[in-house]
Amino acid sequence: MDTSGGDTTRTAVMATARQLLGETGAAGVTPDAVARASGMSAAEVAGLFPHRDDLLTALLIDAYDTSATALEEADGRAREAGAPAGARLLAVARAARAWSLAHPDEFALLYGSPVPGYHAPPETVPPAARTPSVLAGVLRAALENGELTPPRRAVPGPPLIRPEAVALFGEAPGEPFADLIERGIVLWSGLIGLLSFQVFSRTHDSVHDQAAFFDYAVAVVAEGVGLVVPAGDTGAR
Repeated sequence: MDTSGGDTTRTAVMATARQLLGETGAAGVTPDAVARASGMSAAEVAGLFPHRDDLLTALLIDAYDTSATALEEADGRAREAGAPAGARLLAVARAARAWSLAHPDEFALLYGSPVPGYHAPPETVPPAARTPSVLAGVLRAALENGELTPPRRAVPGPPLIRPEAVALFGEAPGEPFADLIERGIVLWSGLIGLLSFQVFSRTHDSVHDQAAFFDYAVAVVAEGVGLVVPAGDTGAR
């Protein structure tokens, strides 16, 4: 069966939805708005995306997938070059920065304020997990290769994480890295916060070299998991 026509229509709808996302925000991305902006009929758009939430879900999944692909490819290149875990982390973080700066509207959809009335369905979970999976892979390699420094302060009491987080990492690490997954989540949230500052120009009044500061900040955050990011790295940013 030839589905090329449907694929072409879907591509056009998604392109218009991304345009509206930048012009009006997520609230303005509706099937009717896409139809008006694209010149397609409302029936054509509704045949693919009957409701606003269907469009937002498609945009979310696409953004999660394209951003994660950029991180996975950067990590793959670093691994092929024999880079240590710290250099892999920097390569991954730089790829996240490049994608986020190139796609600020989609970054805001992923990590900005929740869209009123929208609740992401379960099918968004696997794409959303791809980015933390890349970070988890770097930390697992660092642990297995003896590249981590034991922490000076452990998380007190019982584990603070859900079983899903352990499953994503692979298994619960033993001492002295028993709280590595918790620290990995801090690393992940720190990276997203740093990207938010860069995408939305929160450091432009205080920092004169945004790319260099980003590398510095990644190194600082990485210290929390006991990972050393190489200083003076001159790789592509």
